[in-house]
Amino acid sequence: MTLFSQTITDFWGESFNHDVFYSDDHFHCIINPHLEENRRVMVLTTADDKVYAVITPAIATKLRLSKEQPMTEEIFRNKLHTANILLHDADHIFYFTEEEKGKVCTEITAENIRQLNEQDAKVFSEFEGSASEQDLDDAYVELDHWTVFGSFAEERLACASSMYPWGSSKLADLGVLTLPQFRGQGHARKVVRAISQYAYGKGYEPQYRCQLDNTASVSLAKASGLTLYGQWEVISPDSQDLS
Repeated sequence: MTLFSQTITDFWGESFNHDVFYSDDHFHCIINPHLEENRRVMVLTTADDKVYAVITPAIATKLRLSKEQPMTEEIFRNKLHTANILLHDADHIFYFTEEEKGKVCTEITAENIRQLNEQDAKVFSEFEGSASEQDLDDAYVELDHWTVFGSFAEERLACASSMYPWGSSKLADLGVLTLPQFRGQGHARKVVRAISQYAYGKGYEPQYRCQLDNTASVSLAKASGLTLYGQWEVISPDSQDLS
């Protein structure tokens, strides 16, 4: 059995399996003319420490890439820096393996967890009012997303997770937030698995992203049964005008 589903590998392969400009045991540089404008530079570092950089032909010209010149990951990143091309801070990307997916899909959801809807607006508003602005920004959990699940405790919403389809893919990006007083009680893990079961039922693969330095979020991903796929970087809008 493959570790991750074909949906996941096909999604990343669509961008990173194109015209190979350079390749060695560690670093691979790919040129893809079909990248979206806001993803015209991406770097994927897989869990086995292989680095895949993909750029558009225009960016390749901007970087003055030449097959006659040496190439390494360090040289590539230095060329980005010289050209004033900035990347967002990297995100960890987690998915359920095929084996774990089978477990998620057959679990019985706890009675205190359910899907939320517009009738839960007041409950969700009270939930948001009890969270810090930083937590709300980091989690990006919204009641109007594609689907939302919540865990209740002491007659209030203790934890919520929402999902939305990632672009035109069959991946569903999720966020999760637990109020401080309810952390460490297993709410987030159960909600993540419950909302993921729903996504699988709709034909989507759950995707969990978090910043590299968010140790609590990384711990939650692992506790939820998710496995690291890699680290993803994408061009920042703060880069200079590259037209």
